[in-house]
Amino acid sequence: MSRRAELGVGTDAEGMTARHRPRGALRHALGLMTPSMMAAAKMTLERDAGLRARRLGAAALDRVREQRRPTRPRMRALTIAPAGRIEWREVPAPPPPGPDAAVVHPIAIATCDLDRAMALGVAPFPLPLHFGHECVAEVLSIGDRVTNVRPGQRVVVPFQISCGSCRPCDAGHTSNCASVPPVSMYGFGVGGGHWGGAVSDQLLVPFADAMLVALPEGIDPAAAASVADNVSDGYRHVGPYVEDLLARDPDAEVLIISSIKRRPVLGPSVLLYAGLVARALGVRSVHFADSRASVRQHAEELGLTSLRPHQLRRQALAPLVVDGSGTPAGLKVALERTAPDGICSSAASFHRVNRIPGVLLYGRNVTYRLARAHTRILIPKVLDLMVTRQLQPEKVTTRLERLDDAPRALKCHVFGDVTKTVLVE
Repeated sequence: MSRRAELGVGTDAEGMTARHRPRGALRHALGLMTPSMMAAAKMTLERDAGLRARRLGAAALDRVREQRRPTRPRMRALTIAPAGRIEWREVPAPPPPGPDAAVVHPIAIATCDLDRAMALGVAPFPLPLHFGHECVAEVLSIGDRVTNVRPGQRVVVPFQISCGSCRPCDAGHTSNCASVPPVSMYGFGVGGGHWGGAVSDQLLVPFADAMLVALPEGIDPAAAASVADNVSDGYRHVGPYVEDLLARDPDAEVLIISSIKRRPVLGPSVLLYAGLVARALGVRSVHFADSRASVRQHAEELGLTSLRPHQLRRQALAPLVVDGSGTPAGLKVALERTAPDGICSSAASFHRVNRIPGVLLYGRNVTYRLARAHTRILIPKVLDLMVTRQLQPEKVTTRLERLDDAPRALKCHVFGDVTKTVLVE
């Protein structure tokens, strides 16, 4: 791990500085009814709404049945609820895996940049929910038709559910797998389809051969925990474009806009990973803008050139700009800083409408991409860079904590300004 993240480092007082306040149950419920939140909910139901409803109904019935007459062992699962309540709960362990499935035991779990927003009740995902969606796990048991993994093997578990055999999966579009409802994911509760959370003793993987990726020998599980989502997300903003970028101009610069708000809720790790990937792939100059002094210092330690948000006005146009601000104002700045024939890649948007400078983009011939990552396809590419030590994502980790201390550690993460927390056994 990096010098910033040694096991157990950091006092409660340090991590629990109350920089962020959670929403209570009523305010959280009202927040889910805004136009942006309703648009997000509509997206999850635009295909296979019946299948999603049946899955949720079956999960509710199973819970009632197991409470009245338990048939399966019990396990821990971390739950987040409105008002910032984070606690272990005892729930039924997953059933034995079906023919194509596996049951795994998470051994290293990382926080996501979106986790703070979810736990505070400001993201478009109803609470309560089982927490966590980035992990490396050990395979416990497999179904009869599973051939690619074996019990005892360590694997990266993609946060998105994908079958590997439908038309979108065959095309590499695993985040839009047609075998499951839209945006089916671990750790997002009802909004992600109730697949369970990674901060738990066991996790069911429905398509083991298609989803699970063996962890290469010599790779620390804690270093690879975030490969399941954030590291791969950082890679996709840079990896597909760098070769052509450097072929045109070996001195081409990359500009990354992490946050321009005074007190951002979204974490910066995806953007820091994107900077590390750019450097690993040969980009000599990476500029990184963030409103937080601690994040700018971290970026400098990673070999990036940090900027304050107001300095972006004087920043030269860049052929590749990565926008992770999550705000319309940040997106506007990112698009305006994109050079002619350049690319602007956006990590996310939770706003129903974003205004873009259409004439400017047309005149400069700018390509703008706003999309989710197809994580399963990207994981092997990221692991290859880690094997050669070109990419060291552990340098982004700021807190390394014991899994048994998950409630305390995650409260420190959610209410403070911790960049990346990794829980290990």
